[in-house]
Amino acid sequence: MESIATNIEEIREQIIAACIEAGRDPAEVRLIAVSKNQPASLIKEAFDTQQIEFGESYVQEFLEKHEDPLLEHLPLEWHFIGHLQSNKIRSIIGKVSLIHGIDKLTTAEELSKRALQHNLQANYLLEVNTSGEPSKYGMKPDDVLASAEALFALPGITLCGLMTIASPDRVLAQKEFRQLRTLLETLQPISPDPSKLTELSMGMSGDFREAIHEGATMIRVGTAIFGWR
Repeated sequence: MESIATNIEEIREQIIAACIEAGRDPAEVRLIAVSKNQPASLIKEAFDTQQIEFGESYVQEFLEKHEDPLLEHLPLEWHFIGHLQSNKIRSIIGKVSLIHGIDKLTTAEELSKRALQHNLQANYLLEVNTSGEPSKYGMKPDDVLASAEALFALPGITLCGLMTIASPDRVLAQKEFRQLRTLLETLQPISPDPSKLTELSMGMSGDFREAIHEGATMIRVGTAIFGWR
């Protein structure tokens, strides 16, 4: 079995290759190591390769890792990438650098409320259901546009971009990644500060090269780093 360090090195090489193919600067793409269901020891092993950003999906598991003696003093940058219920926001606000999974206006409103209570500025992405699959979370693209004005007006929080989980079929996935990029480009001119609305969190272990070709600024990779959970 290959080591985590070897896996991360291979993924970084693939990121560079995909960026060269797409005519992009590899520095534009950040690797988020999806560490859900992984022990602190393996996160520390990934950190030792200079991997700083990690993605967690379950609130209680994240909180345990956030306070783990092996990790708590490391300069990790945590991302919450799972579906986030409104009543869980209070538990993670101020502990994560970016929330990827805000999928409705009411959840964004709760995030705003909690940010103001704690005198924080919270950053988030809107999750968009680009595949149309009813089993997936995320706003419909049309609903994103309809809610944009209200989202931009919420105090204490900054909409930094969009996130999606694409179809397993790579051809469909690439179309969905393109759709997400187009949606971001539509939102930017109506944003109060387009310079802050730049992130596209899309692409996972099986399709991140396609995502990079379509403009991903963050890819979320777990299995290709840590193996099957």
